[in-house]
Amino acid sequence: MTSTTPFAALHHGDAPLLLPNAWDHASAAALAARGFPAVGTTSLGAAAAAGLPDGSSATRDETLRLALVLGSGPYLLSVDAEDGYSDDPEEVAAFARQLAAVGAVGVNLEDRLGDPARHAAKIAAVKAAVPGLFVNARTDTHWLGDGSEDPRRRLDAYREAGADGVFVPGLTDAREIAALVKDLDVPLNVLHSPAGPGLPRLAELGVRRVSLGSLLYRVALGAALDAVGAIAAGRPLAGTVPSYRDVEKLGRRGDAGHGGGR
Repeated sequence: MTSTTPFAALHHGDAPLLLPNAWDHASAAALAARGFPAVGTTSLGAAAAAGLPDGSSATRDETLRLALVLGSGPYLLSVDAEDGYSDDPEEVAAFARQLAAVGAVGVNLEDRLGDPARHAAKIAAVKAAVPGLFVNARTDTHWLGDGSEDPRRRLDAYREAGADGVFVPGLTDAREIAALVKDLDVPLNVLHSPAGPGLPRLAELGVRRVSLGSLLYRVALGAALDAVGAIAAGRPLAGTVPSYRDVEKLGRRGDAGHGGGR
């Protein structure tokens, strides 16, 4: 049965849900302060922060810790849980229970182009364990594959297993997006791509959720490198630079210490 939670309702508004992805408390709090009602996590951000590889099921503990930090925030939290960190559906369901217990309202599960029946079993187990958790079922036909595999067979299996929404990162062709939307009875999530349609066009095509993945994390790293390069070259800084106080105000307790590295 499709979820009818406040987070699910965001997928049926007048415009697609634009879901920015955070990697720590400050990034999530800053996004919420800009008016975003929901925030996702980025598995790359969680992995890179810990010096671990992304997409290898190595960041289960890091992901749970991040969810614990973000789960009490003033926004709805969806967690990128890679493939659930296990091939055992019951272990994936147990992890989903932990995420829900710390405040997550959604989870993203990817199939990595593996056995669709196994991925469907994971989805079914999660929905049985935590019925109110919005499961966004991701297929990697256009991300890890070359796009030649039609994602419909996989998406049909995931919908039948109880997925509340489906996600096809790497899907950027407008005609293909429109055709897929026409065949779906659950919200379609696409990953924003500079080479693909913009948000207004995606809305016209019927996309209901647009996520940013690791983009903001990579932009932040790039901005840091640009800043140190500008300083080294004696050039003025460009772009938005929040003040120390602005960042301090993002703290959960307002009692941050005052170290020497302001």
